[in-house]
Amino acid sequence: MRSTGNPLAGRTLYIQQMTYASTHLLAAAFHSVGINAVVTEESDERTLELGGKFSSGEECLPEKITLGDYLKVVFSEGFDAKRAAFLMPTANGPCRFGQYSGLLRKVLNDLGHHEALIFSPTSANGYDGFGANGNIFLRSAWRAVVVGDVLTKALLRTRPYELRKGDTDEVFLRSIRRMGDVFSEKVESAGSQLERLVRALSVCHDEFCSLPVDMSEPKPLVGVVGEIFCRLNDFSNDSIVRKLEEYGCETWLSDVAEWVWYTNDEAKTNMDADGLLKIHPKRIKLWAKTTFQRHDEHALLSAFGDYFTGVEEASDVTEILNASRPYLPKEGSLGEMVLSSGKAIYLYRMGADGIVDISPFTCMNGIVTEAIYTKLSKDCDGIPIRTFYFDGISSDLDRDVGIFVELVKTYRRRKKIARVWPHRKETTAVA
Repeated sequence: MRSTGNPLAGRTLYIQQMTYASTHLLAAAFHSVGINAVVTEESDERTLELGGKFSSGEECLPEKITLGDYLKVVFSEGFDAKRAAFLMPTANGPCRFGQYSGLLRKVLNDLGHHEALIFSPTSANGYDGFGANGNIFLRSAWRAVVVGDVLTKALLRTRPYELRKGDTDEVFLRSIRRMGDVFSEKVESAGSQLERLVRALSVCHDEFCSLPVDMSEPKPLVGVVGEIFCRLNDFSNDSIVRKLEEYGCETWLSDVAEWVWYTNDEAKTNMDADGLLKIHPKRIKLWAKTTFQRHDEHALLSAFGDYFTGVEEASDVTEILNASRPYLPKEGSLGEMVLSSGKAIYLYRMGADGIVDISPFTCMNGIVTEAIYTKLSKDCDGIPIRTFYFDGISSDLDRDVGIFVELVKTYRRRKKIARVWPHRKETTAVA
C-alpha cells in the first residue's frame, strides 16, 4: 500500500457483518473519511453454498461464511471489480484467520476479478493510505467498536425482561442508526466527535430505560465466551443467545473490545521480551494509544450510567489473563483460549450461573479450552460450562440448550456467589 493517497478512492468497500452493531458503525466511520463502505447482506443459505463451493472443506466456519458473503457481492448484478474492495484484516499465528485474505485473493483471481482490491489492515501499515486522516479514522473506529459493544450489552441486558416482544430490538436498531449518523459526519476534532457521541448515546440510554420491563427478579445469567466471530455472528451460531433467552436466561456476551485490549497487552509483552526501554518510540506510541482508548471508553460508557451494574466488564484485561494463568498462561497459550478460560472465571466471580463456549468445529481454541473446562469448573464450585461447536450443519440445538439450562438452574439454587442485582427498575406497566 502506498504511503500517500487513498487506495480506496473511487471504490466501494464491502465489510462482512461479523457483529451487527460494531460493523454498521465501522462502516459509518469509513464514510466520515470519504470511503463508501457498505455492510454485506445478512448471511443465509446462499452464503454457505458459495463458501462451500469455493473452499476445500478444511476451512473453519467463519472463513466459509466470510468468503460466502463476499462472493454474494461478486455474483450480484452489476458487480464491477475495478470499483470494489473487500475488508479482510489479517494476522500472524496458528489460527486459520491468517489465511482468509489469501483464499479470497485466489478465488477472486480464479473468477477473473484480478482488479478487485483486498484491503488488509495490519499493525504495520493498516491505515497508511489515509494520510492525514489515518489517526482520525483509527480513533473513530475504536469508538465505533466501543459504542457497538455498549448497545449490544444494553440489548442483552434488557431484552429478557421486556413486556412487549420486539420492543428492545426496535430500540437497538434505532440506536445504531442514530449513532451511525454521528459517526458518518466529518470529524473536525476528536473532542467534538466524542461530545456528539456521548450526547447521542445518552439519548439511546434514555430510550432503553423507557422500555416496559419487569426486572423485579433476575433471570439465570449465562456468560458467553469462545471464538470471536462465531460467538458474535448470530448466523454462525444459530442465534444461540436468543435460544438461551427463550429458555428464560439472561446472557453476558464477551465483546469486541476485549480482543483489542488483549492485542495491546500482547504488544507490550513483546516489547518487554525485546528489551525496549520505556522511552522507546514504540512504547510511547502504545502508551498514548492505550491512554486515548481508555479515555474514550470511559466517556462513552458514562452515557449509560449505572445501567450495567452487576455486569461490568473487567477494569483491565490483565485481570482476565491472570485468572487464566493456572490453566492456560498467556506466555504459552495465545489468543482466544486464554481469554475464554480467564473470562469464564471472571464470570463465575461475578455471580454467573453458567458458561457457554461458542466455537467453530475443529477450532483449536475451542478444543484446548474444552479440555481444561472440567478442571476449571470443579475449581469454580462446579459451575456448568458447555462448549457448543458449529459447522453450518443443522443440529438439535434446542435440545442441547434445554439440557444445559436445567444444569444452570440447578447450580443457581446452590451457588455460593450471588450476582449483584441493582433493581434498576421495578415492573413497568404496558402503556
